[in-house]
Amino acid sequence: MFNVFSFLVNFGFITVPQLLDPPIGGSVGFRGLEILTGAGYFNQTVLYYGSYTNSSVSGHSASQNSTLPQYDMQLSYFFTMGAYLVLCGLSLIYSDCSDSNHPWNTQIQIAVAGSASHLLCSWDFSVVNERAVQLRRSNLHVQLKETLSERVQLQAVLSISEKLQHFGIHLAAWFISSSLAVGSCSAVYFLLTLRSQLITDSNSPEQEAATLLLPIVVSLINLLVPLLYTLLRKMEPFTIARHQIYALIIRNVLLKMSILGVLCYYWLEKVAESNIGCWESFVGQDLYRLIMIDFLFCLLGSFFGEFLHRIIGTRCAKSLGVPEFDIGRNVLDLIYAQTLAWIGIYFAPLLPVMQIIKLFLIFYLKKVSLMQNCQPPRRSGRAAQIQTIFILLLFFPSFVGVLSFVAVTMWRRTPSPYCGPFRGLSLPFEAVSKWMERVNIFPEFRWAVWIYNNLIQSALFFLILTLIILILIYVNWQIVRGRKMLIFLLREQIINVSLDCAFFPPPSNEM
Repeated sequence: MFNVFSFLVNFGFITVPQLLDPPIGGSVGFRGLEILTGAGYFNQTVLYYGSYTNSSVSGHSASQNSTLPQYDMQLSYFFTMGAYLVLCGLSLIYSDCSDSNHPWNTQIQIAVAGSASHLLCSWDFSVVNERAVQLRRSNLHVQLKETLSERVQLQAVLSISEKLQHFGIHLAAWFISSSLAVGSCSAVYFLLTLRSQLITDSNSPEQEAATLLLPIVVSLINLLVPLLYTLLRKMEPFTIARHQIYALIIRNVLLKMSILGVLCYYWLEKVAESNIGCWESFVGQDLYRLIMIDFLFCLLGSFFGEFLHRIIGTRCAKSLGVPEFDIGRNVLDLIYAQTLAWIGIYFAPLLPVMQIIKLFLIFYLKKVSLMQNCQPPRRSGRAAQIQTIFILLLFFPSFVGVLSFVAVTMWRRTPSPYCGPFRGLSLPFEAVSKWMERVNIFPEFRWAVWIYNNLIQSALFFLILTLIILILIYVNWQIVRGRKMLIFLLREQIINVSLDCAFFPPPSNEM
């Protein structure tokens, strides 16, 4: 829904006004390679930042009629991006708060109260399909085993040597995973530095094809390094099964967000300060290529990781079996893809269209692959319980990082002098300042100028606003915590009442 809303807003408020008054300029023929690289012909379209004008738009029909209203593209571009990001942030905060009240977040209290309620009250009697019944029974069996195993392991007393051994294994695993992440980021930065020395203004097919090296390397890292993390997880002695899942999620998030952090640093510090003619469109092309190559690697992963695994596991090495559908890994891939789309809305306003098409194709591809090649995950209940964590990860560090990146671009980086809606300005935010100067001459709008001068330009206002948001999140967290404690106390009360009834029989009605 984020991408659909972004497309509707960007297309309605930015692209349509630009199409009514298109710029006059040369065009490059379509060669087909642009589908992968995003350069060439696409660079002359409204897909990227550089094709938008910095003047007011009224349409060709209004060129001789000055009485028609003018549409300021600078203000439209700035406020459209800002309003979309603010609405996305509010939506994520609301989703995170509402999801915290879901019944699966009380799973810990259910496990503490006893496994009887889990066994007797967890069955869905509306399930009639034989395959669904077997899946539900398998999930319930795994959940009961994990719950009992956690209770036994929590009561087990480890010796000092065993604790030191476990600590050493965990420390080594985290050192290896951190080294892999640092090495991956170093490789990406080295490749970026090498590419910056080879950048030319040539539009040759060889030059365009060479730009695909970076997204291919990034996609390879995102595909292979998580597999190594999975092997490390199997070697670590976890006392609680949930901690195993959390460790894998944290390592994958650190890897993906670190790579995106290196890319954002390169774009803001190197590309923005370089001599590239339109650095915003250059960044938009990089993001386009990352999304397209990530989609291709998703297709290859479904073929080699699931289809060939099923063929080998059913015909050659039956001990491998049929692969399970990894819900956590696929959700993390979606978070990574959504982060790329959020970063790209400023540099390529129509990039959400590509993301919508990509997610549509991936959905049906994964559906077919799940039905034909995979077996349902045995721990689907655990995946459902950590849905709140996935929403929290989508908000932080994904959305918060994107918001910081776009804020630095609008408030701290000089736009390209020869392209885009903010050409000729020292900062994109200067468009709002000039608008306030024009509005200040009208007495009825002095209140808007006062708000701009005393609130929008004040760092104290944003600090207070941030504190209010944090206080609301903390209050909601305390409410959820109180509800969980209330559920725990009520369950304890039910257990005590049942014990009282066992020792004290009800009074007889006989006189």
